Parts: sequence; C-alpha cells; structure tokens
Amino acid sequence: MSQHGDWTFLYDHTEETKTRYVSFIGVENRYDLAIIRTKNFYGKSIVLNILTHRMAILGQKDLDEPGYLEEAFNMSEADANELREFLYLSI
Repeated sequence: MSQHGDWTFLYDHTEETKTRYVSFIGVENRYDLAIIRTKNFYGKSIVLNILTHRMAILGQKDLDEPGYLEEAFNMSEADANELREFLYLSI
C-alpha cells in the first residue's frame, strides 16, 4: 500500500487490455457498449453501457443470476434479456 498526499492507494497498476466497442439495435432497444477484457476481476469483463454510463463486471455465471443485469444497468427485463443474449456470445 502506498500513500500520495491525502490518498492511500490499495493498488495502482497498469495493464494492457482488449476493448471491443459495439453498437447494435435489438427488438427492444439500442445498445452502445464497451467490453473490456482484463486479467483483473478473475477473468470477468467490464461491460460499459456508453449511452447510460452504467457498467458492470460480468462473467458467464453472472448472466444467469436473476435480476443481475436489470439492476446493474437499470433496465427492464425485456431489455436485459436482449442484452444477456448478446453477452452470452461476447464475454
């Protein structure tokens, strides 16, 4: 743990990541996403909804959790199901 001024850092490191930007229109909604693959977070991806500025750290198992996407992205069940279907193939 290091300290700089008034801040105490729990960690501070730089990593090369792979980022995919994707925009698509489903039946229910439009989705503009950034999917960031990283070695952090136990192999999960950071999924950022660019339109709503909401994000979640997601793995395949998280997609099966009832209500998880609805809560994380503040969306309806229909929108979450559409996003879930895409993310099953993308993360």
